[in-house]
Amino acid sequence: MSYLFTSESVSEGHPDKVADQISDALLDQFLAFDPTSKVAVETMVTTGQVMVAGEVTSDAYVDVPVVIRDLINRIGYNRGAFRFDGDSCGILSAIHEQSPDIKRGVERDVPAEQGAGDQGMMFGYACDETENYMPLTLDLSHRLLRELADIRREGKEMTYYRKGKLTTYLRPDAKSQVTVEYDDQGRPLRIDTIVISTQHDEFVLPLDDTPEAQAAADKEMLEQIRRDVQEVLLPRVIATLPEATQALFKEGYKLYVNPTGKFVLGGPHADTGLTGRKIIVDTYGGRGAHGGGAFSGKDPSKVDRSAAYAMRHIAKNLVAAGVARQVLVQVSYAIGKAEPINIFVNTYGTARPGLTDRQIADAIPQIFDLTPAGIEKRLKLRQPIYLETATYGHMGRKPEILHKVFHSKYADEKAVEMDVELFTWEKLDYAERLRDFFNKLISES
Repeated sequence: MSYLFTSESVSEGHPDKVADQISDALLDQFLAFDPTSKVAVETMVTTGQVMVAGEVTSDAYVDVPVVIRDLINRIGYNRGAFRFDGDSCGILSAIHEQSPDIKRGVERDVPAEQGAGDQGMMFGYACDETENYMPLTLDLSHRLLRELADIRREGKEMTYYRKGKLTTYLRPDAKSQVTVEYDDQGRPLRIDTIVISTQHDEFVLPLDDTPEAQAAADKEMLEQIRRDVQEVLLPRVIATLPEATQALFKEGYKLYVNPTGKFVLGGPHADTGLTGRKIIVDTYGGRGAHGGGAFSGKDPSKVDRSAAYAMRHIAKNLVAAGVARQVLVQVSYAIGKAEPINIFVNTYGTARPGLTDRQIADAIPQIFDLTPAGIEKRLKLRQPIYLETATYGHMGRKPEILHKVFHSKYADEKAVEMDVELFTWEKLDYAERLRDFFNKLISES
């Protein structure tokens, strides 16, 4: 029997994502000038205000206001009309040093014996629905908003005339939601519903100050936005998809655009944002499971983050190796201890004939070093790679090498340049090894 499943995404201008990006921008700045930095930074954003708090141990000094203002302007909050912009917002920093009780549980004389920065359980998930081994519902939700952000920055489509100049009416805050119908084997059948809510300028003004005139202006704006989503945004997204996925956009799917009718006031002015409040958007869109710990603002000694990346790396390589069509992997740690407490695997009945979930779980620690130090080393997590993770999902992204430049007027070197490798946990560098291991295991059983 078929069923419907839904995932959502939020844009880089969503208040919670603004907070995530600030936390990760500060983390990157610390790591750029001191790769051994221990960082846990939380951010709150609201009307005209940013507050950062947390614990840091580092030899680097970061000019917090400069990093924050530059980032907010780059996101697109650069006009006073937004009631939250990089040039004028107030910034309060309440960052202090890391607790020595935590520090002594993590740091060791032998770096390889580094303990976990906290207790907890982390999950990784992968499936064969998409080329990036992510749930289709979440993959499409992310794609819609990435494309919408590209349109906003290009400024050539979804436009109106402002002060005699053609400009985009799109503002930074946006949300998407995609519902897909699946068959009883868990394979996508069709797109059922798409929801797009995008913040926008008030680009149609009422003819007078009556409620009727305002309602007519609002209706005209909504009609144009809906038409542009249908004729500009969706075709651009669909054109990037594999043919099999394009075929799922069958006639008759439901499309809701700005269902409230108007979305002018948005961003941190309309809705206070907090670091770590979009953990399902960050991971698998409600599929699989989530341990509960947030990612942004945390250095890789915090296994909330690093072990979640490691579990995604394992799950993705298992699916790519043909071990199963769908895999959930769980790991757990005790604070201060290097070795994990458990490994759990659920393949939802999709494992290769001759393999059990227990056999797969038992094999994982034979192939992967799951100590915090081992994870950091294998996935190159002591690099300043985290700002890019803070929007459009930490998982399902394309591994790439990016050249970065960091500036500081307080460091001996005023600028640090480096090539960093992004999204290493998305590499399929263990697929062949896993395929060979399990082929041998099945042949010997």
